[in-house]
Amino acid sequence: MSTRKPKLILVYEPEKACFDRLLAEGYLPERAAEIASYLAQSTDITAEFDALAAACQTRGLSFAPLALDDAASVLVGEDPKTTLVWTLTDGIAYFRGGAAPALARLNGLKAIGADDALFALCQDKFRSGAVLGALGLPVPQAGLARDGAWLVAPPASPAGWFVKPNRLGAKIGIWPDSRCHDLGHALELSRRVFAAYRDDVVVQPYVAGRNARASFLGLRPDTGVEALGIAFVDSGGDFQTMQDSLALYGDTGAVAKASGTYTEPALLPVADSQPRADATIRRIAGNLMVGLGLRDVFSIDFRVEADDSVHLIEFEVCPGLPCFDFRDYCRRQWGLSLADAMAETAMNRFLA
Repeated sequence: MSTRKPKLILVYEPEKACFDRLLAEGYLPERAAEIASYLAQSTDITAEFDALAAACQTRGLSFAPLALDDAASVLVGEDPKTTLVWTLTDGIAYFRGGAAPALARLNGLKAIGADDALFALCQDKFRSGAVLGALGLPVPQAGLARDGAWLVAPPASPAGWFVKPNRLGAKIGIWPDSRCHDLGHALELSRRVFAAYRDDVVVQPYVAGRNARASFLGLRPDTGVEALGIAFVDSGGDFQTMQDSLALYGDTGAVAKASGTYTEPALLPVADSQPRADATIRRIAGNLMVGLGLRDVFSIDFRVEADDSVHLIEFEVCPGLPCFDFRDYCRRQWGLSLADAMAETAMNRFLA
């Protein structure tokens, strides 16, 4: 029997590694910086490494942050009996974090989070929407366009459409005119996205309502939907744009904080004003946990209408842990800092 101390390995893809790779692939520096900003949580989590090491130490664990480019060589030498892998960043196209859970599985190591199939699925909004629709969940039907041409035509929508990149997150490629009222403009947006990022766009019927996020961290393996933190995310507008997101996280967010222009969206519990919508969101999340295999840590984005109608927009298997909303969730739901919540979750997996 191994006498090694149990170890939590946090695998993350640094922004700079992504940025340098995108430059080598021919992206303009400004576009590469925007794409790499999705990985700002890797930049932000480094400030937590000492706190994470201390939180793990008090629980009898060791902690090791591991840059993604080093993961293949490091994980092969780890002991399956005493090693737990937590993947901080996902990605299968512009980002590569989806390789981490597969590497863990290849080396027989236990991992926090969903299996690697979901790491791939959630990074393709069109395919993900098709799966969610097949499960009978209330996701808006989507069209798909590439560089000004329809691959799949979107449904008619009297309220207009919302256009967003298919494989990019963190509001990259979402502009103030991403809500549009004619399909000609939707195709123009697809040309703009393709020129900047080489991505397709998803074109969904616009749905009214407020943005809501359901956050989940299973502190214990048997944690269920009762632990979801479901909050309206009010940023002062109908939807957040790329510029809004850039001002919150990573180096750009740090500049905004230093200049006094940093403003976090307000988080308001959905149950306080729309308890029926809160209950609906919990049922949807339960279906995703059972039918899709979400577990351990994830987030789900919704639009909630005034009549309690709920629209499922997308899910994340690697929510931004050091982001303001997940920190708030850890405090409200578990009464813990982010570092303590992560260490407690890891410890409980070793004890299970």
